[in-house]
Amino acid sequence: MQKKIYIAIVSLLIFLLFSNLFSQQELFIPRNIKAAYEKGIRSLDGRPGAEYWQNSADYKIEVVVDPSKYQIIGSEEVTYYNNSPDSLNRIVLRLYPNVFKKGSARDYSLKPEGVNDGVHLTKLIVGDNEIELENLSVYRVMNTIATIYLKEKIPPKSTTDISIEWKFNVSTKVTWRMGVYDSTTVFVGYWYPQISVYDDIDGWDYNNYGGQVEFYNNFSNFEVSITIPNNFGVWATGELQNSAEVFDQRILERYTTAKESAEVVRIITLDDLNSSDIYKNDQEQNTWVYKASNVTDFAFALSDHYLWDGLGIVVDSANNKKIFIQSIYPAESPDFKEVAEICRALVNYFSWEMPGIKFPVPSFVAFNNGKGGGGMEFPMMINDGSPNDLESTVSLTAHEMAHQYFPFFVGTNEKKYAFMDEAWAVLLPFKYMEEFSGINTRLISTVSNYEYLAGTEDDIPPMITAFSQNYVSYRNSAYNRPSIAYEELRDMLGDQLFLEALQEYIYRWNGKHPTPYDFFFTFNDVTGQDLTWFWKPWFFEYGYPDLAIEKVEVINNKIQISIGRVGNIPTPVKLKVMYENELSEEFYFSADVWKENNLFYMIEVELTDTLKEVQLGDSTIPDSNRENNIYLVH
Repeated sequence: MQKKIYIAIVSLLIFLLFSNLFSQQELFIPRNIKAAYEKGIRSLDGRPGAEYWQNSADYKIEVVVDPSKYQIIGSEEVTYYNNSPDSLNRIVLRLYPNVFKKGSARDYSLKPEGVNDGVHLTKLIVGDNEIELENLSVYRVMNTIATIYLKEKIPPKSTTDISIEWKFNVSTKVTWRMGVYDSTTVFVGYWYPQISVYDDIDGWDYNNYGGQVEFYNNFSNFEVSITIPNNFGVWATGELQNSAEVFDQRILERYTTAKESAEVVRIITLDDLNSSDIYKNDQEQNTWVYKASNVTDFAFALSDHYLWDGLGIVVDSANNKKIFIQSIYPAESPDFKEVAEICRALVNYFSWEMPGIKFPVPSFVAFNNGKGGGGMEFPMMINDGSPNDLESTVSLTAHEMAHQYFPFFVGTNEKKYAFMDEAWAVLLPFKYMEEFSGINTRLISTVSNYEYLAGTEDDIPPMITAFSQNYVSYRNSAYNRPSIAYEELRDMLGDQLFLEALQEYIYRWNGKHPTPYDFFFTFNDVTGQDLTWFWKPWFFEYGYPDLAIEKVEVINNKIQISIGRVGNIPTPVKLKVMYENELSEEFYFSADVWKENNLFYMIEVELTDTLKEVQLGDSTIPDSNRENNIYLVH
């Protein structure tokens, strides 16, 4: 018997030793990413390296929109900056409207009536060379990606000019993040020929846009001129440059007032829609000019019958930094009359509480598409439906607004690592929504959604590339699982240290392209902790969260409670000890009780009465098997 006990103890020690050694291993870094650190482009402390570089572009785009045909005819002059150390023998273009083209690869099924001809390029010039668009040896299109094979390479640290003319019809049958929402209302995104990202990790980004994964774009400058019939308004990324040329004097005065007003100004009202004196009508068409600097994309909306609210909010009085908040919506919208004020409250929350960095745009437009409750973010704009209740409207607005930090202020690669922006957009509003509703329903629902899939075949570690996942796995690994990980990290570090690390990460990578490792390493660096034990199970490993009450003993007027870590995902320990006198005590320990990779955690509690029951867990803590979370005294 003694020999068996000895063998069991030795086996347990060996198991714990190897488990502990395994937990202390470095994170696996793929070879293409590791090379960037070896070259000094990125640093192991989480900062951009001394050799860091990224490419960019200046876009000057002119488009004519025919709302009767939903047709966009455009031309663009692009100055492309090759800041890399490489000579480029090709340019990769993104032709997003081809997602609707017959034969294109898509992530979702498309109704036959939603299929169209995609985008049609009529002219393409690179430098002094006009590209033969029918010659497959110099120009080739596959799905939403076009490759231009160059006669002359683009040297390192140089620029090249690109001219493109194109046209396409906005889909009238399908609204994937954009489209025709009523006969004279269109939101236009994913629309212009865009230079793909060339970076230090993969070179050219050849990932197709199939409708699911979203942004990975260069930080660029835009000047966009949009010509439209004179009874239409245009709202867009950036700041309007020629308001006096497109507005009637009465509307111009309201517009000017709204930009400076702390209260909501109704710039276009229902009464105005019955008048012809909204926009300049001395000619058949107006041209609206918008400019935006250092942004990753450009979108715009147009309508001839939308209401328009606006206000100005000061976020940095020392530097006189003000944000022009706008909401545009149809008169029948059930919720958008309140959205400008909702945006104002959220700007304050984001700027001063979480993440505590000034809301990073000079202008922000909330567009109501009049459809269901979903939404979509673009730089300085959101395209939102109308949920069924006020709390959901606030939550949707908060989520889409949070994206102005990720991926538009910090240029994460959503195509590969969607959790680097979607999970932050889930996490950042948690506290606000708890204060708004009195209970953290968003955290609870997110925990429930993750718990349902945790440990199943659909539960994919977030570090598995987003573009390789199906819809169910993508939603879980981009939104649910990592946002709970971020919340547990905040809980474990405490608000002050968590915010210090998050803010440093944002400042380091504002206007740049971080990898997940840059995020992990920055948090390690700022907190002074090796958080590998936390990163690995939550972001790299298959598994699930499951804590269990293994044993409860009453010894010398004390309760000894042994909590077992059944699953590999570390979570906080929350206990409720209940007594026969109907009184109870609660005890809480953050997830770092598992940082030594221990399989058990012992808690000792002084008895205050006869023990009745012990409960483990909470609706805000994921647990895949709650049946082992209750101990009853028999």
